[in-house]
Amino acid sequence: MTSLDTPDRASRSPFRPKRLLIALAQFCVFQAAWFACVLGAAHDQAMWGVAAAAGVVLVNLVLSDRRAEVLMLTALAVLIGLAWDTWMLRAGWVRYAAPGSLPQWAPVWILALWALFATLLRGPLSWLHGRPLVAAALGAVGGPMSYLAAVRLGAGQFSDTPLAMAVLAVGWAVMTPMLTEAARLLGSRRSAQRRSSAG
Repeated sequence: MTSLDTPDRASRSPFRPKRLLIALAQFCVFQAAWFACVLGAAHDQAMWGVAAAAGVVLVNLVLSDRRAEVLMLTALAVLIGLAWDTWMLRAGWVRYAAPGSLPQWAPVWILALWALFATLLRGPLSWLHGRPLVAAALGAVGGPMSYLAAVRLGAGQFSDTPLAMAVLAVGWAVMTPMLTEAARLLGSRRSAQRRSSAG
């Protein structure tokens, strides 16, 4: 079984052909599940997208040789997403489609997207480990653009688009390096344990 994890800095290079192909495949799968979640929510069929995201997360877990770390990272991403998107909702910056039975909380399909995002942290985004400023810059751009795309596809609505995008940029500039560094630290701890055992 081939692991999707990336154990060291050298193998995190996005320019190694095998790693690049794996990263591209992971990103394509992520993007397909992202569209399933967003379009499902937009058409009030959110659970289909949630099921697709859950499938991707499960496959990522099964293929990993570091399952405990994957579970911890996924749980962390979902908790951050729950706090962030619930705040965005209650502060009035955004209104989500398919809110579910708890309309004052981030909907399940949004949390599924956070779990889905976690699958990238040890793969396509692993080159950001140890580069928090780059991760912050990418998060400040990529995070808001992802929300804007979802809104334009009918999965939500901004109360004030320019201000909401600015708030999202600040939030994602903080959350992205938090998650990439969490992934790095979990991997470093595993490597240290292996060295200790070998010694």
